[in-house]
Amino acid sequence: MQIDGKDVLHKLNPKKIIWPLLIGFTVTAWLFYSQFDREAFSQIDWTWHSTFWMILAGVSVFVRDFAYMVRIRVLTDNELNWYRSFIVIMLWEFSSALAPGIIGGGFVFAIFILNREGINLGKSITTITFSSFLDGIFLAVMAPLVYFMVGKQALFSGVSVGQTAFGNSIYYSFWVVYFIILAYKIFIAYALFINPYFIKKLLVGVCSIGFLKRFRKGAVTTGDQLIIASNGLRDKNLKYWGISLLATFASWTARYSIVNCLIHAFHGQTPLADLIVYAKQVVMGIIILLSPTPGGSGIAEVMFTDFLGEFIHKGLAPTLGILWRLISYYPYLIVGAFILPRWIRERLVKRIF
Repeated sequence: MQIDGKDVLHKLNPKKIIWPLLIGFTVTAWLFYSQFDREAFSQIDWTWHSTFWMILAGVSVFVRDFAYMVRIRVLTDNELNWYRSFIVIMLWEFSSALAPGIIGGGFVFAIFILNREGINLGKSITTITFSSFLDGIFLAVMAPLVYFMVGKQALFSGVSVGQTAFGNSIYYSFWVVYFIILAYKIFIAYALFINPYFIKKLLVGVCSIGFLKRFRKGAVTTGDQLIIASNGLRDKNLKYWGISLLATFASWTARYSIVNCLIHAFHGQTPLADLIVYAKQVVMGIIILLSPTPGGSGIAEVMFTDFLGEFIHKGLAPTLGILWRLISYYPYLIVGAFILPRWIRERLVKRIF
């Protein structure tokens, strides 16, 4: 199989960062205007306690990316050094930030990026397919776990579950998306570890029916990717599986810990229900996958205010929402846009043009 470099470059155009930035800041400005509370801002008391938690938020970002770097090195059998791993992760996050989660984020882009870093196409497909599978495993495990640990009312507090259509829609959307993810991961697991050839035949067969014929080419490509990935995962040792799984859980845990740290910084020294805050982010992460906007822009900011507003001083939720995105989302757009032109010159120009 081949990946069209020019098509990938077109879709990775750094100019496209304007859309998630514009959507995110517009929604935040509206939330800020509608919920502004001068008294809440006047009561902010920045202390060493606040500084400590802001530093921990930065550490969480570092752990998130470092864990991903560890994972990608393990999955590529250490063919990438630490610097090239950093470049790959930043470009992968950049492509994911530009692509709606509903269409799979930056999956194809990540395969292309890794391949151009000198990893053969088969191993690139195996690495990215298995990485995506591991990310899905985290959500598949954590969603029911936090639901039963925290409980329905605490997990969906702030959206009036059972009382309004909005609350019920959030609750049911969460479970619908969760079971779609679970079914998809079981499907991928069967393909990766049991019979990828059957899955390819199934995909191609389904996409040979009437109005689905236009997807047949994509089905063939997907089937080929699954076969390649399945072959690439054979005979891997326990270290390969263990470290990649631990790195995945470490990265996602650090990702969700960022919000806990931010709320602590502005929450004062009164106790905070950290488990509930963390659990709510698992719900948010799953629902945001439905977003048609790049990186969940707009929806993420609204959900932050609605879902986590009860743990934040009144009127500060939109501000912390944008601070959260400034730490955990927008930097990948900026860093990616900065790295991409040089990476294109180094890795693509001579090969494509």
